[in-house]
Formats: sequence, C-alpha cells, structure tokens
Amino acid sequence: MSGPRSYAAVDLGASSGRVMVGRVGTDSLELTEAHRFANRPVRVPEGLRWDVLALYAGVLEGLRAAGQVDSVGLDSWAVDYGLLDADGALLGNPVHYRDARTEGVAEKVWATLPAAELYGRTGLQYAPFNTLYQLVAARSTAQFKQAGRLLLIPDLLSYWLTGEQGTELTNASTTQLIDPRTRDWSYEVADRLGIDLGLFAPLRRPGDPAGLLRPEVLEETGLTGPVPVTAVGSHDTASAVAAVPAVAGERFAYICTGTWSLAGLELDAPVLTEESRAANFTNELGLDGTVRYLRNIMGLWLLQECVRAWGDPDLGGLLRAAATVPALRSVVDAQDAAFLAPGRMPERIAEACRASGQPVPGTPGEITRCILDSLALAHWRAVADARRLADHPVDTVYVVGGGTRNALLCQLTADACGLPVVAGPTEAAALGNVLVQARTHGLVGDLAGLRGLLTRTQPLTRYTPRGDAARWAAAEARLAAG
Repeated sequence: MSGPRSYAAVDLGASSGRVMVGRVGTDSLELTEAHRFANRPVRVPEGLRWDVLALYAGVLEGLRAAGQVDSVGLDSWAVDYGLLDADGALLGNPVHYRDARTEGVAEKVWATLPAAELYGRTGLQYAPFNTLYQLVAARSTAQFKQAGRLLLIPDLLSYWLTGEQGTELTNASTTQLIDPRTRDWSYEVADRLGIDLGLFAPLRRPGDPAGLLRPEVLEETGLTGPVPVTAVGSHDTASAVAAVPAVAGERFAYICTGTWSLAGLELDAPVLTEESRAANFTNELGLDGTVRYLRNIMGLWLLQECVRAWGDPDLGGLLRAAATVPALRSVVDAQDAAFLAPGRMPERIAEACRASGQPVPGTPGEITRCILDSLALAHWRAVADARRLADHPVDTVYVVGGGTRNALLCQLTADACGLPVVAGPTEAAALGNVLVQARTHGLVGDLAGLRGLLTRTQPLTRYTPRGDAARWAAAEARLAAG
C-alpha cells in the first residue's frame, strides 16, 4: 500500500466509550480521539441494564467526528449480549453483568455438568456473570423465549452498522461455550445444558470482513461509502493484549488495567489442569492462535466506585495523598466477589479491613492507598501463579490500558512482582483494534511485526522494582490468614 491509511476504532468500556482514529503507515502509527462518551448503566424495576441505544448514538457521533476512514472496527467488554426477535429487532436493553440474576445459578449448572468437567472442556474461570450462567438464568423468561438471535455487545453494534450478523471468536471465548483447543463451539457443553447454539450467528475471526456501513449510517455520519467494517479482537482485552509492546521472543506477562485488571500470559495452548481451575485462571482466545491465560482482578473499579461515593474529587490529589500513607498498612482481597456490586465501596473496604483485624483506613487518601496496595498484591499473585501453573518464565511485566496513567500503581506493581514493569500504551485496546484493521490492508505483518511497530512509535515508561520483597510476602500472608 502507498501512504498511511486511517481506521476508526470503536472501543467501549464499562464506564465510557470512545471512537479513536488510527493513522497507520508501514513505519508510523498515530492515534487521536475523535469522540468520548459516558457509558452509564440504568437500574430499572427488573434489574441493571445497559443503555445500548445511547452507546450506539455515541458510536454514530464518533464516526461523524472521525471523518473519512478506510475501515471501522468494534471492541467492548465481554460476556453481555442483546437478544433479537425473528425480524432482527432488539428485545429490550441488554442485562448488565453486575445484575443479580445469576446469583445461585452456577450451582444449578454444576449439578448437571460438574465444575471440573466444565473447566476441562471450556477452560474458562468461574465468574458468576459468565454468559453461560446468564443464559441459564434467562431461558425461562418471556423475552428469551421470543429470541431468534443472540449477539454479543460489539456484534450487536456491528449489526446495526452493517445489517450483517456474526459472532467474533475472541469475545465468544468468554461465553464458556467455546472449546479453546478446537477454537470452535463446545457442542457437548451446550447439549448437556440445553443451550441452542443456533441462537449465535456464525463465528468470525479477527481480520474477517464484517460488512459495509449501511446507506443510512453513511448518511447519519457524513461518510462516503463504501466503508467496510472489519472484525477485530472484539473483546477489548484481546485487542489490548495484541497491543502489548513486547519484543519478539521476550518472556513476558501482561496486566491490562482499567475497570478490571486482567493479569496473565500469552500462550500457544490452554492450561486445563485441575490446579489451574482451582486457581481460577481462564483460557480465552487471542490473535493468531494464541491463548490469553489470565486471572480477572476487580481492578480500578474499586477506586472508581470510591471516587463516585466521594463526589468525584481530583484524582491527582487523591494519589498524592495516597503516596504519603505508609505502604501495606491495610490490604483487601481485590478478587473478592463482595466488591463486585456498585455502592458503598469505601464502607465495604473499611469493613473488610476491620474484619481481618487490620488498621481501618478512614481518609480518602488512606482508602486509596489500601486499594492500590491491594491491586499490586493481586497483580503479583496472578503473575506468580500463572508462571507456576503454565511453567512459563517471566522476565518483564507489561502494563497496558488506563492504569498506565497511575504511576503509583505501576511502581507498586513492579515492587510487588520484583520484576521490571513497562507501562504503555494507555489506549491499548484501541491500538490493537486499529492494527488488526491495518493488517487487512497489508500495512503490518504478523503479531511480532504489529508489536514492533508499537515499540517504535508509542511512548513507554519503565519502572524498576524497589523496596523489600519480604514486606509484600508478609502482606500476602496476612491477607491469607484473615
């Protein structure tokens, strides 16, 4: 190809969405923000729902702001979906994964398909909101009985843009209905649990064509057609891991930071052992035949909820105050499901510290430091467990995503892991999204070539571990004892 090309990356997170424009050449990569918009779930009498129409409006406005592009790609959070009727119309707003409808559902599933066998077939960690449990919870509802199609969130928005339906593989791998060895549906799991895989549209893979923007969308956005939509790693973590700027052959772990922290390894094959299941590691699918072997950690959700409860104070001031608080004074388990639901987060953190006999953080600065220490501790625990379970050495930890802006968290992660941390890029999911689109035009090559372009063009910050590793081990032991 001659000259750079422009690509729109629609990147939807659990608290905000954005449309970014990537300008890619054979040795250049620039990313600019066209439009950013809030993603505010709504609590209605029947439960917590996503305002997917507002998200779609934000996408259209973002494409209008982006201007003429050569392709569009969409990624979002995982597991959630919309149901369509036989005419292709949406049957209500999608249910939010933090909704309470899946409480107690896993135990019902395990009565039919034991947890160990389910893990051996799908490799997916236990999380109460996995799509599988959502489907079991929903199948007796009138809405579900009317459904003729199920589309995961980015596939739903892609359908509205193009009129074509598909199920992108990296996101499908979070449903607990994919076999990570065959990279196809686990028909036996679906049969055993009475789930009709015909609800899902055909599988797509990153780089596959996903249709053209409809004439009505072109008119709405002011774009000149044809504008193709390209399937990318539509699970935002798949796109973010693709944008880890590791050097070819480097032994690395990654932590994708944001509302969640996803910490783990990139492997060639899944780890399906009972020990891996007990450690609650997941095997999700990535680009080019890779497996994302990782653990979900509650992430900056803990801090986001506290900031909301405190009336949105200046984050920089909070972090400066946190830096003055003694390290590891109090820690909580950042994987504890007790922190999953919204509301009263400062009180719940204080209660957890009190229950474990630790000093109770009282000020916003103390609570912020407790959260950051706890996240760093959970990052260390996940990286160490992944290395052991996969028998995979690690020399460097890459931190990508929104948490790269938090220098204190990055330094604490280096201290806890006892390994150098390389932080960046911040907009990893959008960059991974853009680069998969660019591959379809021959501007980048394989995964190593894609990452090489990132290393040459994106700002990165390196953090060297410091302090006493024994203090982190002591904090971990204190947490385990509590």
